Order: sequence, then C-alpha cells, then structure tokens
Amino acid sequence: MDSDMRIRAALEEHWQASESGDIEAEHAIYAADAILDYPQSGERFRGRAKISAQRGGHPANRHFTVHRIVGSGDLWVNECVITYDGVPAYSVSIMEFAHGRVVHETQYFADAFAAPEWRTALAEPMPGRNITRA
Repeated sequence: MDSDMRIRAALEEHWQASESGDIEAEHAIYAADAILDYPQSGERFRGRAKISAQRGGHPANRHFTVHRIVGSGDLWVNECVITYDGVPAYSVSIMEFAHGRVVHETQYFADAFAAPEWRTALAEPMPGRNITRA
C-alpha cells in the first residue's frame, strides 16, 4: 500500500472513530506533539493529549458525516458535517502530515445559511441537498 493509500485509510479510520466515540482510535492519527488550530476562536491546542481532552470532553451529542477527503503527500483536506445536538456545522479540516501522522490541523466551522432570492435563477441544489431559501 503506498503512502497516500495509507493516509487515506488512516483518515477514514479517524472519522469512523470520531462517529463511534472511540476517543483513543480517533486521536491515534496525531503525532504526540501535533497542533490543532481553530482560527474562528483563536484557539490552539498543542499535543495529542490536549487535542483528545478537548474533544473527549465536548458536552454535545456529536455525529460526523464525511463528504469528501482529498489530498496527497503531506497535505489533506476533509469536508464534513458535524452535528452538535442535532444542529449541523459544516467543517473543513486541513491536515498536514509528517511520518504518517498529523502534525498540524486547522479546522474551520460554518453554520448553514439561507440562500438569497436573487440567486434563485442561477443555482441548482447540490447532490442530495435542498436549497434553503431566505
């Protein structure tokens, strides 16, 4: 199995473990000294133990739906919807790898929003989705 295939498999295992609540398996992908950044809040979590503790201590009931994993070499991007207590948040996770482990992750979150009427004639629904109107 080549390096890209191994990383893709590790990412799929990471997201499956996230969904099942297996904290240990979820964080096995991270290097011991990995960094996780949340640009919207300005937070940085340094080290696998802190990354795991902040996610493992999350008070919400969470579910993960991965829409896309793309990348090669040391840079991978994951698009998913994380549902917190039934409320979806769209997430893009940029992961940088070294020696088969995540050394830096930057994760962005966005809330759903209604499409304005002026774009009605221009847009079509994404596969499997309905357009929410303002």
